[in-house]
Amino acid sequence: MVPLGLSASAAVSPFGRGSKCWTKLFPGSSGRYAANLMLFTTFPRKGFSVVASGTTESTGGIVQTSEGETAMQSYKWPDKRKPRVCILGGGFGGLYTALRLESLVWPNDKKPQVLLVDQSDHFVFKPMLYELLSGEVEAWEIAPLFSDLLANTSVQFFKDKVKLLHPSDHLGTNGSTRSGCGGIVHLESGTVIEYDWLVLALGAEAKLDFVSGAVDFALPFSTLEDACKVDRMLRKLEREKFGKNSSPIRVAVVGCGYSGVELAATLSERLKDTGIVQAINAEKTICPTASPGNREAALKVLSSRNVQLFLGYFVRCIRKAGNFEDSEKQAAVGGDNDIGAEQNHDKDDDKFILELQSAERDLESQVLEADIVLWTVGNKPVVPPLEPCDQPHLFPINGRGQAETDETLRVKGHPRIFAVGDSAALRDASGRLLPATAQVAFQQADYAGWNIWAAINDRPLLPFRFQNLGEMMVLGRNDAALSPSFIDGLTLEGPIGHTARKIVYFIRLPTDEHRLRVGISWLTKTAIDSVASLQSSLSKVLSGS
Repeated sequence: MVPLGLSASAAVSPFGRGSKCWTKLFPGSSGRYAANLMLFTTFPRKGFSVVASGTTESTGGIVQTSEGETAMQSYKWPDKRKPRVCILGGGFGGLYTALRLESLVWPNDKKPQVLLVDQSDHFVFKPMLYELLSGEVEAWEIAPLFSDLLANTSVQFFKDKVKLLHPSDHLGTNGSTRSGCGGIVHLESGTVIEYDWLVLALGAEAKLDFVSGAVDFALPFSTLEDACKVDRMLRKLEREKFGKNSSPIRVAVVGCGYSGVELAATLSERLKDTGIVQAINAEKTICPTASPGNREAALKVLSSRNVQLFLGYFVRCIRKAGNFEDSEKQAAVGGDNDIGAEQNHDKDDDKFILELQSAERDLESQVLEADIVLWTVGNKPVVPPLEPCDQPHLFPINGRGQAETDETLRVKGHPRIFAVGDSAALRDASGRLLPATAQVAFQQADYAGWNIWAAINDRPLLPFRFQNLGEMMVLGRNDAALSPSFIDGLTLEGPIGHTARKIVYFIRLPTDEHRLRVGISWLTKTAIDSVASLQSSLSKVLSGS
């Protein structure tokens, strides 16, 4: 699914682009980091890397802290006097919080230093990943480098993965929000970052471990790497089957929420008569939480293409296909009778068997075969663990693994830590948890940025109020559905919906510079497509005459 709001990420080195610098280990607030271990940092043209030099003034490169432990290398902030804001995660919540902080007016030289940390070197505009499979967009348009996005800002970027947190702002021990360190972030590279304010925006990861075989054989679809891998696999299958009288390419899509339906629609349009998409959903309808207009538009599109809907089923297990045993089992449970014949054509290829269990008594079990299995159900929010010494002050985590926040987006019990997007559990006025969507994360980023400004300037913090602007879904290269919330019952479908969706996402691109580049690219493609269409029409007219 993709509601109507979004935004994105990243930065330049704290020491200037293309430079090499030494940074000293800061004294940690807990007294555990007490040496001058040096960090040699290089900033190549594309992305950044950090290399520990192993040089220290007193300990030969290792700082002992306790039995079996060593001190981390520190990240040095450029200015010791200004507030330090560390943002973990460069998705919609994290990047847009950084850009919001950059855009605000800061009195009395209180503008904070902002450091964005992400394990990837590029931001991903996830609602448009489907267009990579259809060829409608290029990777740089929806996955720009953080270094390019943040080149004209003071936001700094650090590529690394979060290992654990060491907060020191627990209410009752260090509840003041005006002075003192807020805590320390430990990164997997061995670097530690001392911060005054922290934003948790690490998003969520695909959860595949609750179904046997899913981890080994199913592919998630939530990152640029996921989309590129699926595209490579499809290209390989398309080359192998091009011009041959062979079995169709079979793609199984597990889950028929917004993401699953958008994937099924995009892939069915791409494969056309050369492939079959099998969409599986435990519910007896697709997109159960969608507006009726969007659901009806999607059903109309899926029914007009090579999409087989298996509604009311959940996947019991996934395994590699055998030759005859699986074919016989397929026939025994009433599955597709063409599978055994197809396997004989493609014995050397990896194929997978999905055993489907009926969620309803009136349905028989099914066994499906697929060349590719795509997984769009289940995710787990990413909230890093805390140091063992902080166990009495653990974050309040809900059953989904999200950090519980108050209405100002601060983690409960931690006045210096904000959480946004998938990492945050916040309820609306009716008591329901807000959905984990780009629209929610984008709006929360705006409030998080403002509330950090308010906290630094000793002003009242604003309670977050989510405004549902509507929902959108892509259904093909020239097809989409859009239901704005402010016009009851209206759904824009087909080319009109597709154009409206693209305009909304264009407006939500992270920076003016990136928006300009993408706008020129999209206009150029549109002009080329228009000329090609005109030439095709003229050739048909001339050939007919």
